[in-house]
Amino acid sequence: MDANGPALRLGVDTGGTFTDICLYDPRSGRLSVWKLSSTVRDPSEAIVAGAVQALGAAGGQGAQVAYVGHGTTVATNALIQGRLARTGMITTSGFRDVIEIRRQMRPALYDLQVKKPAPPATRDLRIEVRERLRFDGSVAVRLDEDAVRAAARRLREAGVDAVAICFLFAHLAPAHEAAAQRILAEELPDAFITASHEVAPEYREYERFSTTAVNAALGPVIRGYLGRLTPRLREAGIAALPHLTQSNGGVISAEAASRQPVRTVLSGPAAGVMGAIAIGAAAGIGDIITFDMGGTSTDVALIAGGRAQMARDTEVHGHALKVPMLDIHTVGAGGGSIARVDAGGHLKVGPASAGADPGPVCYGLGNEEPTVTDANVVLGVQNPTHLLGGRMAIDRAKAEAAIARLAARLGLGTMETAQGILSVVTANMAKAIRVISVERGLDPRDYLLMAFGGAGPVHAARLARELEIRRVLVPRSPGILCAMGLLLTDLRIDLAIGRMARLAEESLPTLADGFAGLEAQATSWFEEEGIAAPDRGLSRTVDMRYDGQAHELTAACPAGEVTPATLAMLRARFEEAHRQVYGYISPEEPIRVVALRLEATGRVPKAELPAHPSATAPAAPIGERQVWLPETGAHVACPLYDRERLGPGHRIAGPAIVEQMDSTTLVLPGQAATVDPWLNLLIEEVA
Repeated sequence: MDANGPALRLGVDTGGTFTDICLYDPRSGRLSVWKLSSTVRDPSEAIVAGAVQALGAAGGQGAQVAYVGHGTTVATNALIQGRLARTGMITTSGFRDVIEIRRQMRPALYDLQVKKPAPPATRDLRIEVRERLRFDGSVAVRLDEDAVRAAARRLREAGVDAVAICFLFAHLAPAHEAAAQRILAEELPDAFITASHEVAPEYREYERFSTTAVNAALGPVIRGYLGRLTPRLREAGIAALPHLTQSNGGVISAEAASRQPVRTVLSGPAAGVMGAIAIGAAAGIGDIITFDMGGTSTDVALIAGGRAQMARDTEVHGHALKVPMLDIHTVGAGGGSIARVDAGGHLKVGPASAGADPGPVCYGLGNEEPTVTDANVVLGVQNPTHLLGGRMAIDRAKAEAAIARLAARLGLGTMETAQGILSVVTANMAKAIRVISVERGLDPRDYLLMAFGGAGPVHAARLARELEIRRVLVPRSPGILCAMGLLLTDLRIDLAIGRMARLAEESLPTLADGFAGLEAQATSWFEEEGIAAPDRGLSRTVDMRYDGQAHELTAACPAGEVTPATLAMLRARFEEAHRQVYGYISPEEPIRVVALRLEATGRVPKAELPAHPSATAPAAPIGERQVWLPETGAHVACPLYDRERLGPGHRIAGPAIVEQMDSTTLVLPGQAATVDPWLNLLIEEVA
């Protein structure tokens, strides 16, 4: 790269409340952060405004930006709010109701009034055509291309913006779907067209159909969003095209994301998990529970041995998705979560949120219902006059008045009610962590809790005590870790192919051919992304189950030729996973392969996390603040520290508060916080 050419790397994460910016200069090693309120109507407005402000504060210009990484909630919000494109579906005769019948399982067993989300394609826009493949991919009924063309014209007259093509067993033989795709492109040249064999080439027709329909419905939404973002970046002088985080934690180009937007449904939270992995690796910590609490929600994930757990089948707002995702569990608990009295007279917090506009009561923008942030401001945990390092003024008196009104309805004092809000939200977050740990046979006490997001460090100490976790790590810039994670992540794509075969020598050609096909796809992707050969990485896994089982377990598959030794290793790894999940193995039972997977990684330049020398002067508080603590039932004078002035080796005894531009950290009585060489705060219980 030319010494005077573009070099800066920009990471941008948009949330429901704030937009976070991280700017890294690889030549100087300088890392700059910025935070501003999100623009809910069009997130691209805040992104460009934040990028310009961050560049200005760092003395940079748009033309110096060589890379833009972006974590977005656009796809997630479109699903949750139902703001999807008008979508049609073309499917095998007799199967148009698959995505409505689903799996005939009620999400809540005893709730007779539960409402299922409407399918992305309504029944009148799901059109059947004559074609049929057998279970082995052979043709039973040839595709009626005239029927496809007639269906395309019906959908065009209905004004659809997107079409999903979903044929039975198309993942084994995609020729029929490919032919339908060609016809639709001729008849609906402006529509977003997607086929199931491209989106989810695996068996289980409902999940494959649902994923494809969601991909189609999101296509015009993401395409329109990126169509607004890219020109705005260009107007700001930033010529680099954005790369988006996928739900699997990797990054893909905007063009690839516009083709398969369903891969970006958990874009924002995934970047935070990848950032946590990088920070943990630098600090020598591999077993982590991530705790990402923002303004609207909390996302938690489990990292074991430096690798995040993956989910192959999941639901997002009731829609089944069969795409690789980090195993992230989300609850409606954030700084903007609203506290109310429910029908039974009890305190309830969330999932409703005040968002960025009007935001918490203390913002003074018209909201009158108290939130978690208001409770922290009233208790004195968060700054009572401003946020964002002084750039956002807040009004403590308004927050206190709102909580006082709630307290009157509950028959409690104002401070007790404010603390009650925090206790309820802590219980909600503890339950989320138990879902990804205890309910999967893992003990959260064996892990470190890494807290980030603007509100994570505020609540981490109490949450850790609730779960009996003895160590909490707060990164140097916790409020923008998701944005920073975009600069710590490689390009990545997950490929899969359904292959039903016994784990036996007779299946060696099937497995070898399957992996060869996946590796050919990976090579094409590497070339499309411009990844040089030395920077390419491949990792293979196999989904397997015992004959007769309904669900699979994933085991790593060694590289190289598929041999009998490979089969023996796969059996051993499957049995190890089966014993961990179910507590037993059945050596006499045959094992069946269900799917082959390939993770392709393109290594790119990343932000560095250097160690810093020990501080030479002791940590000195910049003042103190009266904080109401439930341990004493009264206000306590807590020393106040500026995070910018803390260096490696500094130790702070609780109770204490550490403030910084992007977050606030509370250290409880009986705890102590130490700054490590990477400027992380490590909070531990004092014996």
